[in-house]
Order: sequence, then C-alpha cells, then structure tokens
Amino acid sequence: MHFQGVLYRALNPVYAREPLSGRGAELYGGRFNRKGTPALYTSVSIMTALREANQVGSLQPTTLVSYDADIERVFDCRDDDALQVKGMDAAALNDPTWRDQMKTAGEAKTQTFARQLIASGYHGLLVRSFAPGATPDDLNLVLWRWGDTTPSRLTLIDDEHRLSRQP
Repeated sequence: MHFQGVLYRALNPVYAREPLSGRGAELYGGRFNRKGTPALYTSVSIMTALREANQVGSLQPTTLVSYDADIERVFDCRDDDALQVKGMDAAALNDPTWRDQMKTAGEAKTQTFARQLIASGYHGLLVRSFAPGATPDDLNLVLWRWGDTTPSRLTLIDDEHRLSRQP
C-alpha cells in the first residue's frame, strides 16, 4: 500500500532534538526491528502515539511531534491473507514475548518478519497498536526507510523551528 498523510510520534524529551533519527530503536531493538537496524515508530493518531510512548506506569514527560508523510511500499498488517503469504498472523504480531525471544534466540519472530519485508523492498509496515487501551483502529506505521524525497518522504512539521532553537 501507499501511505500519504500526517503521522505522530511521542518522544522522550531526551531524543526530542532528533525526531528523525530512529537511533533509540537502532540501539535497543523493537518489535519490528533488530538491534542495529534503525526504525521510526510512528502512529496515525495523536492518542495512539501517546499510548505507545507511555505504556508503563504514569504519564511521563513527552514531546509530541508530527510528520508529513508520503511513503510507498508499506506492508498492511491488517490484511490477513497477505500476512499468511508471508508466514505471519495477527497472534504472532501481538505476541508479548518478543523481547524474551530477542534475548534467547537473538531475534524475535516479528523482527525476522520485518527483516524479510525490508529485504523485499518495503519501506515500512502498518500495524495495529498493541499498547494498553488500544483498539483495532489505533494504528502505527513503523518505518525502516525514510528521508527527504519519495518514495519514502517523511518531513518533520516544525514550521516555527521550535526543535532547532538552542535551550
């Protein structure tokens, strides 16, 4: 599929000055990227982004950013038939043991799935949020390839240059 629209991300303020880096996911790994693979975890709605960033405990300080996106080659995880063709299903996507799999096997099943999609030329995947309180309508777009131009254009919306100002 092709995604065009606004995406949101709720960041730890420590990373707020680098909202396009994907560095945190690269350092620690995520559900859909191995350690060493940059990824940008974005959401289709503001509330989903907030849920994703604050999954444990009380709401912590958060910087909310938005992007204008034009991303081609997005795998749509809502399509059960397409998932089946790739050897994946909705239950495996939602498996809460992905971190344990990463520690014991070196790579979680969802990370293997993502690695295969990346090798097939996908720029990202659209997947429902598994954060507490999320509904099937809460969607994330996980990006592995993004930049200033199409086919994977992602532009930070910061018309007033708030993030580039010195403290």
